[in-house]
Amino acid sequence: MKLFKKISKKKFIITVIVIFIFFFSFISYFSIKIYAEGVLTTSVKKSIIISSLPVNIKIPKIKINADIEHVGLTSDGAVDSPIGPDDVAWFNKGPIPGEIGNAIMDGHSGWKNNIPAVFDNLKKLKKGDKIYIKNDVGKTNIFVVKKLKIYSKNDVALDVFNATDKKSHLNLISCTGIWNVVDKGRESRIVVFADLVL
Repeated sequence: MKLFKKISKKKFIITVIVIFIFFFSFISYFSIKIYAEGVLTTSVKKSIIISSLPVNIKIPKIKINADIEHVGLTSDGAVDSPIGPDDVAWFNKGPIPGEIGNAIMDGHSGWKNNIPAVFDNLKKLKKGDKIYIKNDVGKTNIFVVKKLKIYSKNDVALDVFNATDKKSHLNLISCTGIWNVVDKGRESRIVVFADLVL
């Protein structure tokens, strides 16, 4: 009888150990699987974001069809601008057009020697006009102009860069006003505020 009890106890302990090992292995397998799937999904999402950058802008109302450069900040902390008069520049430290927040693009106007510049006619846009942004995977986001606003170059224009409504916006910026010979720039900035519709 004592032998039977000893054998039963031993079998019980072995059974418990086997069940524990099986359970631990099961949990470990699914934990690793879930983690791996999460990493893969994140990688895919990142690759989609990285490969969905803006490459072209069209504004039929003012006959714009331009390539889009990607720029950051200048050495003095200002948003950089496109190299020449023909292209538009997307500020790559902010949202991609179509993402939540204010995507910022700028372009030149009033280029030297009366050479036409991409945003010469930006001030002609009105509420309801459409802006088309195409990315490098072929998708086009459509924005509709909401309003135009003029700022002094020294204004703290937080509303241009910050949005709190969790919606997608596109803001186009260019210089306007009188040319300052000393500063070699114009006194004001024109901003077109637009909202994503598609």
